[in-house]
Amino acid sequence: MFNKVIIMGRITNDLELRSTPQGASVLTFSVAVDRRYQTKGEEKKTDFFNVVAWRNEAEFISRYFSKGRMILIEGELQTRSYTDKNNNTVRVTEIVADRATFTGEKSVTQNSPYQNYPGNAAPAAPAHPAENSNTAPAVSQGSASDFIESADDDDYPF
Repeated sequence: MFNKVIIMGRITNDLELRSTPQGASVLTFSVAVDRRYQTKGEEKKTDFFNVVAWRNEAEFISRYFSKGRMILIEGELQTRSYTDKNNNTVRVTEIVADRATFTGEKSVTQNSPYQNYPGNAAPAAPAHPAENSNTAPAVSQGSASDFIESADDDDYPF
């Protein structure tokens, strides 16, 4: 059996990190995902997916993301049932997040809660340029004499 979901969209609600009575962190939120296709003359359609994140992943998302931010979620689809106040059985389908990822969204502002996350920070200048050089090593171009010709092409596995 295989159950894997990957979505990328915008968080639709304010994030509120909660804890279970046993102390496990849990975060529930919704992600809006635009459909890839659009029928000519119709408005773009958007699907809204409920997401649940637990423990470290919940803490990570609540710390570095906020309402309106783009997020990529990997997880699995699960269903659960509960009885509401009116004694009706409610069935819920949601994505249980295994992993949340930044999307490379360009509009990181000074007020962003994750502006200092290492993946979003501008590279710092090295203290000693000779020690921490970020330049790529020189690559030689090579020449035809660097290769030898094979007499028999049948020995290659491809």
